[in-house]
Amino acid sequence: MLHINDLTYRIEGRLLFDQATLAIREGMKLGLIGRNGTGKSTLLRLLKGEISPDDGEINIRKNIRLGFVDQEVPSGPQSLLETVLAADTERAALLAESMTATDPNRIGNIHTRLSDIDAYSAEARAGSILSGLGFSGEDQNRPCSDFSGGWRMRVALAAMLFSKPDLLLLDEPTNYLDIEGAVWLEAHIRNYRGTSMIISHDRDFLNKAVTHIGHLRQGKLFAYSGGYDNFERQLEEQNRLNMALLSKQEDERRRLTAFVTRFRAQANKAKQAQSRVKRLEKMAPIATLINDPIPSIDLPGPERPLSSPIVRFDTAQLGYEEGIAILNGLDQRVLADDRIGLLGKNGEGKSTFAKALIGNLLPQDGFIKRHKKLRIGYFAQHQIDAINPNISAYEHVIELMPEATEAQRRARLARFGLGVNNAETRAGDLSGGEKARLLFSLISFNAPHLLVLDEPANHLDMDTRAELIKSLNDYSGAILIISHDRNLLESVVDKLWLVEGGTVKTYDGSLEDYREQQLEKDRLTKKTVIDPEKRKGFARKEAAQARKRIAPLKAAYQTIETKIDQITQTIEKIDRDLSHPDLFTMFPEKAVKLGQNRVRLQKKLDQLEEKGLIALERYESAKQNEGLD
Repeated sequence: MLHINDLTYRIEGRLLFDQATLAIREGMKLGLIGRNGTGKSTLLRLLKGEISPDDGEINIRKNIRLGFVDQEVPSGPQSLLETVLAADTERAALLAESMTATDPNRIGNIHTRLSDIDAYSAEARAGSILSGLGFSGEDQNRPCSDFSGGWRMRVALAAMLFSKPDLLLLDEPTNYLDIEGAVWLEAHIRNYRGTSMIISHDRDFLNKAVTHIGHLRQGKLFAYSGGYDNFERQLEEQNRLNMALLSKQEDERRRLTAFVTRFRAQANKAKQAQSRVKRLEKMAPIATLINDPIPSIDLPGPERPLSSPIVRFDTAQLGYEEGIAILNGLDQRVLADDRIGLLGKNGEGKSTFAKALIGNLLPQDGFIKRHKKLRIGYFAQHQIDAINPNISAYEHVIELMPEATEAQRRARLARFGLGVNNAETRAGDLSGGEKARLLFSLISFNAPHLLVLDEPANHLDMDTRAELIKSLNDYSGAILIISHDRNLLESVVDKLWLVEGGTVKTYDGSLEDYREQQLEKDRLTKKTVIDPEKRKGFARKEAAQARKRIAPLKAAYQTIETKIDQITQTIEKIDRDLSHPDLFTMFPEKAVKLGQNRVRLQKKLDQLEEKGLIALERYESAKQNEGLD
């Protein structure tokens, strides 16, 4: 389906791809991984044809429909459901044509094609996808303009998935999903009949959704079968074997070099020495894997722990508008050494709880009490966006360390992987991962007692996420994490709280239990996508629309039936005239003419009856497909 052959591409003089080669067969689900900056997103742009390679070829099978999420997300007055349905352009065009077509044969062909592409179940399928990505039945009828950018990205993703492209190209699709949405997408990709290439750093997603891993390193593309855990095992074994071969080669190189050094000057050994020189020159280097060191993320904890609880909620009620509560009856306790994972769908109130926890939102009722010496570090997407884009990472640290020396400030940045190459770069020009490192440096500057982290791994590659996990496990204070990355949660937290039904409560199961519950909910949701209170009204509306869609077929059949009745009546009249006993003796010419007319009409009647049977079959088939009696 897709062949990348000797691909070479440079960006601003830097070689990203160096004769890279990769083949993707039909039905493969390939997870594309690699360090930040290695060119994963650039590869997708090359596949989409947005940019051209410097050398090499990208061959995609003809007539393949590519699916990807555009940067410009839908934002108009159309409802979410209408937006998703419109993504299937063939279905939309056929439905529009069916309302104006008059030729019975064309009408029949249209409805046959609509049946072939499963158009009659389109609204249910679109609703199921939107529901899986977190939109309620009520949300689906609201205009796109009502939703924020992150939610509209979900709508764009839903529209692309609904269109059923042959090849999916997705760049970090779980970054704007919660755990529930990521679990749904994981199952959807796994069961998808098409082919997909997905950039992701979500280990759990890569273990469950894909069939192969594509690893981009040193300008080359390497394919491995299985999920991420299997890739790691294969990579480790490959590295082990290569290191063993390298060791043998180095031993051989030392032996040959020693022989040449010792005997090159001796005439009786000169030919042997020269042959060993040639062997050294021809000795191909072993392709070892270079393990570039990962810059650290050093999160200093408090020197002395505070007495627990450091934060206490007493029957607290949270909300933004008077009389409208988002969360009620909160009685949580945060202990000095807690490791808490906060679960719940987007929109349930996770961020509201986090804002109240750090003191950015006062309770409408009840109390929230914090230790008087409590220091909090807060990491969230809007915090990254709030970093001054016009000053460098070093200048940010100057504001925090005005009395420190330059060496001390640079040492501070180096503890977070911001060294000489990027410390002087404007924050606005840093990559997403580098901005995240800068924010970690800023929020942990005063060695906080509590870290509140809202999707801290979104901009980090797989290796940096592993470094973050290590740093969080070494951190001595309390942690509360909101994240869709189940591997991060499983590796760091030991307590789960669930935001659901307008409150926060302890979740006693594991993350795997929670994942299975979400999959079960999705299976049930597919059967009840529409709000039960609106189901009857929706059914009536859908039946009316269905009758309208097949009205041309009904009209075509009825037109033929009317003509058949008219001709039948004319033939019956001719038969009565021909049955007159004196017709052939008194009016022989009239008798011959009536007989000829009857033959002609009977032939026409036979043709119409054949067409009528076809028209009736098409009409009945369309009724059945539309679910009409």
